[in-house]
Amino acid sequence: MRRQRGAVLVVALVFLLLMTVLGVTSMSSTTLQERMAGNLRDNNLAFQAAEAALRSGEELLRQATLPVFNGSDGLLQPQEEGGQAHFWTTYGWAANSRAADALDGVPSAPRFVVEEMPPLPAEGGSLRFGALPEVGFYRVTAYGTGGTDDAVVILQTTYRR
Repeated sequence: MRRQRGAVLVVALVFLLLMTVLGVTSMSSTTLQERMAGNLRDNNLAFQAAEAALRSGEELLRQATLPVFNGSDGLLQPQEEGGQAHFWTTYGWAANSRAADALDGVPSAPRFVVEEMPPLPAEGGSLRFGALPEVGFYRVTAYGTGGTDDAVVILQTTYRR
């Protein structure tokens, strides 16, 4: 009987090691892709929530008579840094904003604030009707969260009335 040297065993172990490395690599890639898809979903939900809050703020401005902008209940006078992103990331949304309608899939209802900007005089007019009234501008800022409270989107729009 000839002596066996174990070459098949060594080749099989090398193939087994290669298959293990390939499996671990594909699992980590799949896990990363799943996380990215989840983050994209959270971001999309947060954007939709903030967009819904913007529409609620604009709907408030479409009313026949506007409420008083006294600094409470999300109705603000112009904020000094209201156009800056860092201002709204640290703003006390829970204390001084209005909640929009709740959405499915998000943990908390989106919120918004409306700032009454200084009016601009209207240009033009006519001899028959006289000068045009001042034009009012309002800045609506909305805050929405996604599937988790960590996914946040803040949107802003300017509304002319």
